[in-house]
Order: sequence, then structure tokens, then C-alpha cells
Amino acid sequence: QVQLVESGGGLVQAGGSLRLSCAASGRTFSTYAMGWFRQAPGKEREFVATISRSAMGTRHADSVKGRFTISRDNAKNTVYLQMNSLKPEDTAVYYCAAGGSYLLTGQGDFAFWGQGTQVTVSS
Repeated sequence: QVQLVESGGGLVQAGGSLRLSCAASGRTFSTYAMGWFRQAPGKEREFVATISRSAMGTRHADSVKGRFTISRDNAKNTVYLQMNSLKPEDTAVYYCAAGGSYLLTGQGDFAFWGQGTQVTVSS
């Protein structure tokens, strides 16, 4: 089992940047693929990015490709989401999650979830 705590959210102007962090407890972090998802008001939670256990493989949603980058540091039990060129439509609660494979991007493929961090992008 792993506990996840996100941080780094906040209010930013369009075109700005934020870096989200997700700290994991326990000594099994490196055995999990990790993902970021987001949920905007009135919308379903959606896939943003995933990363493999070794960080050799990543996937990003088309809506964030070229702007967001997922990374991880297994020595620090932390996964990151660097968000650049933010747009108002990126406004959402961002969640990190731990799962079995970075190739799977459905919510049901991830067993453990953090509480989320709010990102608000003003126009």
C-alpha cells in the first residue's frame, strides 16, 4: 500500500508555469507506475500523464503534450508534473495515483490516489 500527498497547486495567470509534486510514503514507490489525472468542475476525471516504474516510459494526453511533463525521482519517492504554457482550460483539481502500468490510462487501472491539489489558471 502507498499513501500519496500532492502539493504545488495554486493560482497562476495564463501562460504561466507550475510544478506539482506528489510524495509517496512507504518503501514500495518504485514498484508502481504513477499517473496524474485532473477533474474540472462539472466534468469527469481525466487522464493527464503516466510514467513507468523506471521513468523510461511516459505518456501524455494530447491536450497537454508539449506543455506538461511528468517525471519521477525514486530516491525521493516523488512524482512531478511540470506544467508550462498554462491555459484557463487547465483549471482543475489534479490528482496523482499509483498503479500497475504506465500504458494503462483509465482511472480503474490505478489503485491508490491522493487527495488532490487545486490548479486555477486565470485569463
